[in-house]
Amino acid sequence: MKELNLPAYSFRLKEEEDSRGYIFDEFRKKWVVLTPEEWVRQNFVKYLINEKSYPAGLIGIEVAFKMNSLSRRADILVFNRLGNPILIVECKAPEVKIDNRVFDQIVEYNFRFRLNYLVVTNGLKHYACTLGGKEVPEYEFLNSIPEYDQL
Repeated sequence: MKELNLPAYSFRLKEEEDSRGYIFDEFRKKWVVLTPEEWVRQNFVKYLINEKSYPAGLIGIEVAFKMNSLSRRADILVFNRLGNPILIVECKAPEVKIDNRVFDQIVEYNFRFRLNYLVVTNGLKHYACTLGGKEVPEYEFLNSIPEYDQL
């Protein structure tokens, strides 16, 4: 898989008879197809835990939710110690350009959660922003991904 702009982590990988690669997802406790987006998701969650001190037990992967009667999935959802979501991460494959369309997707998801912190990554570029403003949402981009205790 492509080298990312993240520290190198070790993973359990395998290739099946169908010639597809798989990665073991420690959160979902199962083997999942190793797509470029999955590679970013698995690396970024390790980054949050190992570099930013996010508690592994407070992270959800591919968290299902309903929005306008449609089923959606949040790539990574981080919770506070009371079990309330506090940060959402949208992961894209490395070849996907992070543009307004990608931000529109996470902003749309945030209508459901109303979180103060949003992160978008393609493994090469990472963008974090915080939500301010009372009547009209205003997004302020941060210089780095916040530590867990800063949320």
